[in-house]
Formats: sequence, structure tokens, C-alpha cells
Amino acid sequence: MTDLERAKRILKEEDKSLVIVKNGRIIFCSESSGIKGILEAIEKLGERLSGASAADRIVGKAAALLLAYSQIVKVYAITLSRSGLYTLRKNSIPVEYDYLVPEILDKNKKDICPFEKFTSDIESPSLAFVKLKAYMENLQKSKKT
Repeated sequence: MTDLERAKRILKEEDKSLVIVKNGRIIFCSESSGIKGILEAIEKLGERLSGASAADRIVGKAAALLLAYSQIVKVYAITLSRSGLYTLRKNSIPVEYDYLVPEILDKNKKDICPFEKFTSDIESPSLAFVKLKAYMENLQKSKKT
């Protein structure tokens, strides 16, 4: 079983939102929604993510940029946006998916996901990481006040 097959199986069987596998071992799992899980993986594992495979429930452009930044080598998404697909392909990351959608929507399914909007003009994975990390920190601070 490949790393990607293992990550995909665990994602579905254990109802996770993100599973990262490297050399046959699970190196990260998350139940967090949105890009929070990927940001946590980057903070926790850093360069150890390089060469791993990731399975994620929803991958839009923001998640795709973070996966590229992490040097993930293969991705599976249950739902993938067109901009996420474009970003992964642009960064030479093979991707499998179940559903391709025009865009990722917010939790209310009324508008485009705020992270998708935020990264609409960003093409650099490293710039996306810096900006998304700061954006997420600001969101969390505003929720506490």
C-alpha cells in the first residue's frame, strides 16, 4: 500500500479531516476544519513533511498552496476546487480527487470560503504560508475578544 493509499483509507475510515503519511507511517492526523490542520502540521513537523503524501477532505487554493509549501509529493482530496487543482498541478504535485468543484464555499454555503478569497491573488507557496499564518492568528485573536 502506498503512502497516499494509506492516508486516503485512514481519512475515510477514521473520519479525519487531514492525514499525512510518510514512509508508511502516519506522521500527522487532524480533525480540524479548514486550513487549520495543515498549518498545525507545518508548525509541528516543518521540513519533515517533505516527501509525504496527504489526504484531505477539502482542498482549495489556500490548502493547495500550503501543501506545496510543505513539499508534499502526492495529494488526495474528497472535494477539490479548480483553483486548488491548478495550484497543485502548477507545483508538480500529483492529485487524486472524488469531486471537482468551481470553488470552495464557506460553512454557510452562501459565499466563497474566506481563505479562497484571501489567496486569490497569491501564487507563491512561501508567501501564502506567511500570510495565511498571520491571517489565521488574527482570526483567532478576534474570536477571543
